[in-house]
Amino acid sequence: MGLDFKDTLKSQINIVDVVGQYVRLKRAGTRWVGLCPFHSEKTPSFGVNADLQLFKCFGCQEGGDVFTFIQKIEGVTFFEALKLLAERSGIPMPERSRPHDPAGERRETILDLQEKAAALFESNLQSARGAEVRKYLTSRNVTPETARAFRLGLADGSGRQLLQRFKDSNPALLEEAGLVVRRDDGSHYDRFRNRLMIPIHNESGRVIGFGGRALREEDNPKYMNSPATSIYDKSKVLFNLHRAKSAARKSDRMIVVEGYMDVIGVAAAGIAEVVAICGTALTPAQARAIQRHVAQGQAAAGNVLINLDPDRAGIAATEKSIQLLLTEGLRVRVLTLPNGLDPDEYIAQNGVAAYNSLCNSAPRYFTWLTDRAKQQFDTNSAEGRVDAFQYVWSSIQQVQNRLERVEIAHEVAQALNLDPLTVRERMRGSQPARARKPDVALAIPPAERLLLTCLLQSEQARNTVLPYLGQSVAIAQLSLAPVFQALVALEQEEIPYSFERLVARVEPGMQALLHEMAFEDTRLDADMAPQQAAECLRKLEMRQGEADRGELRKQIRRLEQEGRIEEAMRLANQLDKQDRAPN
Repeated sequence: MGLDFKDTLKSQINIVDVVGQYVRLKRAGTRWVGLCPFHSEKTPSFGVNADLQLFKCFGCQEGGDVFTFIQKIEGVTFFEALKLLAERSGIPMPERSRPHDPAGERRETILDLQEKAAALFESNLQSARGAEVRKYLTSRNVTPETARAFRLGLADGSGRQLLQRFKDSNPALLEEAGLVVRRDDGSHYDRFRNRLMIPIHNESGRVIGFGGRALREEDNPKYMNSPATSIYDKSKVLFNLHRAKSAARKSDRMIVVEGYMDVIGVAAAGIAEVVAICGTALTPAQARAIQRHVAQGQAAAGNVLINLDPDRAGIAATEKSIQLLLTEGLRVRVLTLPNGLDPDEYIAQNGVAAYNSLCNSAPRYFTWLTDRAKQQFDTNSAEGRVDAFQYVWSSIQQVQNRLERVEIAHEVAQALNLDPLTVRERMRGSQPARARKPDVALAIPPAERLLLTCLLQSEQARNTVLPYLGQSVAIAQLSLAPVFQALVALEQEEIPYSFERLVARVEPGMQALLHEMAFEDTRLDADMAPQQAAECLRKLEMRQGEADRGELRKQIRRLEQEGRIEEAMRLANQLDKQDRAPN
């Protein structure tokens, strides 16, 4: 792989823009911060440095450049990340930069098959054979424009169309892609037959699977999803997230519904910030994905509206979703539509304004849970009221802000006619454990810290100071000696400087310190950096000279006490020369 292309591409990409497509970032001085997409947290420990083109999480320690970020968040190889970023940037990859990457090539082939299948399904829907399905969509208030926007399609009923269209492809690869199924005799047939096809996209907007809705009452199941593949894991995917995330950030709200048609109906009505969990309970990975786009930490907690079906399964899914979303530090409301209607049905009957009004006035999760508790427990008895409070308390405990937790608990207690003293007793000793953030800071002298900051941020400072630093006798005695020595080595070996190359040359302890300094909010005047670096080096050499002379004085006193006068006189002359030397 041509590293030249990697460096060229990297120089034309702003890591803040790339990461910002996956994480809601907020400027904090000279850097950008947000909630880490790689682990669960409520207080931002994830930072992006635009100058160094790096990201770093000081919670889970994930970090690297823009390619590392895409590899990690998309679950792809380096070369897949390179290709993805090149395509997004409109920069063609030269042939010499296309390496042999079997895993990446196989995933790319599967993605290509999904895209071609989606196009075939779309074509089927628009053909004569799709007339009945188009009438069905019209009956569900899905316009042709909406059908095109969501790339809706039709799977042929023969069970052979995909196999015939992809006859040049290995059937085993089609099976791996989840598009065909193998019979006991080894032959294959199309997985989806005579179904309304709804493409499922990853966060980058590429088709990774399908949901197929039955078109006949006798066909079961009603909805059939693609199986788990190397590119599709339903526990990590939210339907429509690639479209919803931009609107969710602007509105600071995400609406979670149950199925594909719910999303299509709500989004077509003009409410874009809607996603679906597609018939399964919300998972921790999906909750974190929502959090990444609507929250910046407790100071600006994002809002989530749960609008699932009011049946037993939907209620259970809502209760679980509340717990997970609260764990992620989000503010949660629950909307139950009247008459058991789905969101798309309610909008069709009452209009989007009425739906929006219900969304805006939906009760907070603890109110919804309290109503549920009243249905399950005999709140006319003291025991029943305590049991009802216990039922709601497990969710209240997930609230990290103590004042908010106390206020909610008191409000729930009041709704259940519970004695406030009973509530206080229940809350005593139940504060959630708070993890202490490890302190990786080292006591670095200010002159060393400023010198390193100048060298990290300013090419001119490196060009000016590194030749002198390499000759300085003081370098070995500095607290950051390994880092300065690594910088000098890069310069002497004529290796182009990069933060990653520097980090690779020092041990883990120094790597942690370098990352910490790289993400400090240090405002450096680029024009003054060379002068500041040179002045820092001069002060450090003076400090080292003072330390050396102090050590000589100790040796002289010791030699005099031992009666070794001649040696003491020799060191005294050496000390005198150093004292006379100009600074």
